[in-house]
Amino acid sequence: MVVNVGNTGNAGRAAGNAWGVAERYRDFSWREARGRSDAHEELSARISQDAEFCDLLSGSLPAGDKQQPDLLLAAVRYLDGPHADMGPRGEAAYGRWREWTIRHWAEVRAVIMQRATQTNEPARCATLLPLLARLPQPLALLEAGTSAGLALHPDRYRYRYEAGGPYGADGYAADGPYGEGRRAGALRAEVGAPESPLVLTCHTGGAADELPDRMPQIVWRGGIDLDPLDPVSEPDDLRWLHALVWPGDGERAARLSAAVEAVRPAPRPRMVRGDLIGELPALAAEAPPEATLVIFHSAVLSYLPAARREEFARLVRSLLDGRPGGGHWVSNEHHSVLPWITDSAPHAPRPDDALLLTLALDGHPVALTGPYGRSLHSLSSGTAEPPGR
Repeated sequence: MVVNVGNTGNAGRAAGNAWGVAERYRDFSWREARGRSDAHEELSARISQDAEFCDLLSGSLPAGDKQQPDLLLAAVRYLDGPHADMGPRGEAAYGRWREWTIRHWAEVRAVIMQRATQTNEPARCATLLPLLARLPQPLALLEAGTSAGLALHPDRYRYRYEAGGPYGADGYAADGPYGEGRRAGALRAEVGAPESPLVLTCHTGGAADELPDRMPQIVWRGGIDLDPLDPVSEPDDLRWLHALVWPGDGERAARLSAAVEAVRPAPRPRMVRGDLIGELPALAAEAPPEATLVIFHSAVLSYLPAARREEFARLVRSLLDGRPGGGHWVSNEHHSVLPWITDSAPHAPRPDDALLLTLALDGHPVALTGPYGRSLHSLSSGTAEPPGR
């Protein structure tokens, strides 16, 4: 997902000097990569201690989004830099990675300036599906921040809902905070395209009647992004998406490839290049009037300043209120992104839920979800049927 957060300035006029860059890599290593990718944790920590390399980054990249650690790391992987598969481990390996990156800096910088961090996780469809299946059918899906549009095809995948919530005795699953690596639980429900190359497993503690027993009927699909990707028709776009998958996460890389194969036979969605707020009214107007319009987004609004998030929320409500027959807004964001939603939750996200997302329907929280769609824990407000169209 790419969003427009304004002009980040010119290279060399960096608000983020070498010290600021070092702090950013140190924070990335500690808060984001730790526990998720040993390779990225080590590499970003070594970069944070490399004053000369941080000076290169601060002096040649614009401050802001272009100095994101995962953007640099993905660019080197995209260009087949050393240790691309598993990441450089150890001082000698880091030296080789560093020497290669500096020697190819012109190409690395070009990729950074052209591309953006665009995670497109189809597994999040498993957490959206129970809501989508219960809404008045047929549906018109409009995704804000669509990236490669893989989440616009929930009907192309197969789903297994297994017993187990996101919490263990320590507040998380015993095998990790997102449900990844968890031993298979009792099967609660299985739905979806029987022959799909992508089978998504989601761990849930919700009531049986909260799980889908049918697939949604989708008659129209559209998405907005500053730089929409087409991994089906453009191999280079698929290559970039794979470069963004962190080293060692073979499961996620395989999931991405399977999702692309699953949607390959389907007609391409209506993809619009532009700003979320600026393009939303015109695209929403294209949705067929006989369908229930569902405007949805997952882990997107954190890229917008707080005032723009509120503007986006007001616009969505206005568009749906003004549409004959109405429609629905499905948000799946970190609890800090839309605080007026999560503050109303009967079971508000706790401090140890820091990486979980809050799934909400029309501004009402209904579940906590794993950031990669591997867990779904219903809140008490989520047991009621969604409002009618």
